[in-house]
Amino acid sequence: MQLTSIQNPRLQELRKAARAGRPLPEGLVVAEGPHLLEEASASCWNVQEIFATETALARFSSLLSRSSATITGISERVLHSLATTETSQGLIMLLRPRVWSWSDLISEFSLIVALDAIQDPGNIGMILRSAEGFSATGIVLLNGCARIANGKLLRAAAGSLFRIPFLEDVPIGEFLTRLEMNRVPLYALAANGEIALADADLHNACAFAVGNEGRGVSPQILDAAKTISIPTRVQSLNAGVACSIALFEAARQRTSL
Repeated sequence: MQLTSIQNPRLQELRKAARAGRPLPEGLVVAEGPHLLEEASASCWNVQEIFATETALARFSSLLSRSSATITGISERVLHSLATTETSQGLIMLLRPRVWSWSDLISEFSLIVALDAIQDPGNIGMILRSAEGFSATGIVLLNGCARIANGKLLRAAAGSLFRIPFLEDVPIGEFLTRLEMNRVPLYALAANGEIALADADLHNACAFAVGNEGRGVSPQILDAAKTISIPTRVQSLNAGVACSIALFEAARQRTSL
């Protein structure tokens, strides 16, 4: 069977969720393209349903044959109504994220990254890639961040989101309480931080907070954190770049033990 009507109620629900960058009511995330399908299939996420055009069914037959997901044919017209990019290559997927807990993020050598109302999905995607690359133990997306169901975020993360533990829409108070309970020091990245990055002791468990693109780290977090600066000749660094540098320094210190 092939779905050909863009008025199909289920497809309309998918379209609205994809456009809004939010999950479906049952928690499923809409993703596009063979790369994300391959990455998700090899991860702890579950690929529940795949929508594919006739061309995609033939072109990606090997990839699709390895999936246990339900595969539904769609017309090119339906594809264009669903896709948020020009590079979906005929594949739309519904993914169920793994549910993580605080115990997955916090350990004796925690390296946690907390994103404080970062709304640029490209920045979040970059941070996710760096977090995985430099062995962070998890990501906490505090209230106000772009959702992990955002299509641009999924593409920018390039598969890292499927592998690294994360919690999203977390209240700041809950985050700070968890760090205090587990005695995890908190560092906030700030242009005029009290400690230069190279002078911070990142050998043991710690967490970084990265602030909103416009207003920086929120006062509640600043009150609970030591601030770290990254010496640079420019006025300020992009949130994704600053966090990547901080993660590199933490990895450098930890591998020099």
